[in-house]
Amino acid sequence: MEKLVRKNVLNVRHYVPGKPIEEVQREFKLDDVVKLASNENCFGPSPKALAAVRKSLTGVNRYPDASSFYLKKRMARFLKVKEDELIFGNGSDEIIGLAVRTFVNDGDEVVIAKPTFLIYEISSQLHNAAIKLVPLTKDFKYDLRAMKAAISDKTKIIFIANPDNPTGTYVTKKELDEFFKDLPENVIVFLDEAYFEFADFSYNDYPNGLDYLKRPGVIVSRSFSKVYGLAGLRIGYGISSPAIISYMERVRDPFNVNILAQVAACAAIDDKAFVKKTLSHVEKEKKKFYSVFAKMKLRYVESATNFVLVDVERDCKEVFERLLREGVIVRDMKAWGLDSFIRVTIGAPGENRKFVKALGKILS
Repeated sequence: MEKLVRKNVLNVRHYVPGKPIEEVQREFKLDDVVKLASNENCFGPSPKALAAVRKSLTGVNRYPDASSFYLKKRMARFLKVKEDELIFGNGSDEIIGLAVRTFVNDGDEVVIAKPTFLIYEISSQLHNAAIKLVPLTKDFKYDLRAMKAAISDKTKIIFIANPDNPTGTYVTKKELDEFFKDLPENVIVFLDEAYFEFADFSYNDYPNGLDYLKRPGVIVSRSFSKVYGLAGLRIGYGISSPAIISYMERVRDPFNVNILAQVAACAAIDDKAFVKKTLSHVEKEKKKFYSVFAKMKLRYVESATNFVLVDVERDCKEVFERLLREGVIVRDMKAWGLDSFIRVTIGAPGENRKFVKALGKILS
């Protein structure tokens, strides 16, 4: 059977998501399990989004609007962009895949940081791209100078996660401005801003990717999974020039965004109180994590997101497995090559306390 499979598919490293709560409950016979692994919103979905979903449940026997007509209109007003500059996907992961599928030919080069969000590399491998991996700096930041230096005549796309996952660091406006100076116009720059709202809330020097859309070849992606709490409905979006969006629309699957996701997203962007509550909570609880890690004498990376990367100074898989037995799900960083690090999402206060208590027990 293996002989039937495309060679580049055989080389793809499968993406392994965070463990679901139910699986850990079954495996370890636990009742109280908290999940701090997938950077979800601990407050659940936006209440306005939830109300909109309830009203729309009776319509799920119908196919969704393939063009996301009403959501597109609402988002265009919200972002102050044109409707033909927007495309919607089954999570922002799909927007990444659509960009690669649209623009990357066999052998084209793609420049990606290492480590960073794994989907860039997986999508590029699936489309037989030549991948150039550029290491992060010693302080876990994107090395934009090195990424720019890696550009060749064959380079098609450069991926920049801003803020980055799994490190939580971000590229400043000054750094991004410098990066764009004299950048070849035939290179597509994909700015992944899945955690945009968190960084924009906390840092004055964090750049808004939409400000760079005047440059040819910029694609910005964002998500409803994080601050709006709609991860289970899978909806994200991309913003770019009408020309780029029109090409990406050609390869987008029909009905890729379901009815409930569309109505929930429309309602969620109006729920300013929920967003403010989420952002304030994350900022407060993140500082508590910093304090705890400092007392434990553990190195951590200051984060512009709703998670923190921390060095537990031993095999991260071992710590991950022992935390599971304590009813705490985090993310071990083995797949990213960070063998002594775990990534922990900012949860509700009780969830965070449970994690801290369990980690202290394991490390002592």
